[in-house]
Amino acid sequence: MSATASTSFARPCLARRVRSSRRVRTAAVASADTQNEEGVQVSKRLLLAAGATTLAASGARSALADDCPTINSCTLCCFAETTNKVYFDVEIGGEPAGRVVFSLFGKDAPKTVENFRQLTTGEAGFGYKGSIMHRVIKDFVVQGGDFDRGDGRGGKSIYGRTFPDESFSLAHVGAGVLSMANAGPNTNGSQFFVTLAPTPWLNGRHVVFGAVSEGMDVVRKIESNPTARGDRPIKEVKVVSSGELPIS
Repeated sequence: MSATASTSFARPCLARRVRSSRRVRTAAVASADTQNEEGVQVSKRLLLAAGATTLAASGARSALADDCPTINSCTLCCFAETTNKVYFDVEIGGEPAGRVVFSLFGKDAPKTVENFRQLTTGEAGFGYKGSIMHRVIKDFVVQGGDFDRGDGRGGKSIYGRTFPDESFSLAHVGAGVLSMANAGPNTNGSQFFVTLAPTPWLNGRHVVFGAVSEGMDVVRKIESNPTARGDRPIKEVKVVSSGELPIS
């Protein structure tokens, strides 16, 4: 993303809805925090357009809501092939909340899937175990993956600090979609988000590579956890254990 001041880091982010001065939601925007030479936080926002033209340009595939029986089902799992399954065991405020299982779609985004898989198992020597969900926005997303700082400014991929966008072939079709957070094009690291509703304005901007196939009720528990400034959960949401599961 362009900046008016030189930056030392960019914070992975994603498009979100904001309220105008009249407190009416009017747009979908992407925001990133950067730091100038004096160490001052600078907030930048980029308006994202959504519509048929954007979706066609991104090559995103559509999915019908009735492909799966309920809103909390893994809609993408109905037509994207699961190549790997991984899990997070989650605590909220120090209390066990349950397990979230992700189906990963390695034929659509093999490099992105392998990054997430290795960060889940920890085989690269670092990863998601012990990390937190640092941002929760009701009816929008749960964001995590910053195992370095826990505030949205850290994390790294197994390939280096960042790696390029791989594919926009899958769309943000509903709740439970697993996608990469970023700070602009080709800046994928370890941060990710899980959608809580359809978010079509993110198509062509963020790489979808998986979906929640079990434990959407746990994701909803995370969503219902009250948040403070910066959309940070008041009760810490922690990944206490993570790993890979066999595909049944």
